[in-house]
Amino acid sequence: MAELRLQLDYATTLDRAGLALGAGALAGGMLTALLRFAHGGVGPIGLASAFVLGVLISAALISALGGPIWLLFQRSGRRRVSHAALAGALAGFFLFLFGQTYGFGLFPAPPSDDQTMLFRWISAAATSSLMAIFTAAIAVIMWRVAYRPR
Repeated sequence: MAELRLQLDYATTLDRAGLALGAGALAGGMLTALLRFAHGGVGPIGLASAFVLGVLISAALISALGGPIWLLFQRSGRRRVSHAALAGALAGFFLFLFGQTYGFGLFPAPPSDDQTMLFRWISAAATSSLMAIFTAAIAVIMWRVAYRPR
């Protein structure tokens, strides 16, 4: 027996896309403050500054990295929550991997890292995988704000 699936088509508007950018930036700021709090030894001013910096950097990164990815997905009709989560996870994974491996090995590493480069890559992949979960969650939050069924 053939399975009947309801296919929903999702749509967004420019104002909802802007609100989604703001929601993603706020979620990134909260994640930054949470990570700073987990590190310990920080007061209210430190948490507030971590939140503000997290919002600003998240907004810039979402615009610079997420914008082109979103545009490609939007134009190709991939507008489901699973697409958003996948795009957010992959973008976050590769962004954090790039940052921890000296730009995928493009930039010079300190001589002390030569003997532990394999461990650096393994650790970077593990850490980036964890961060990909958070960036996927941020992408889902943004998707929920931006898209509605037609």
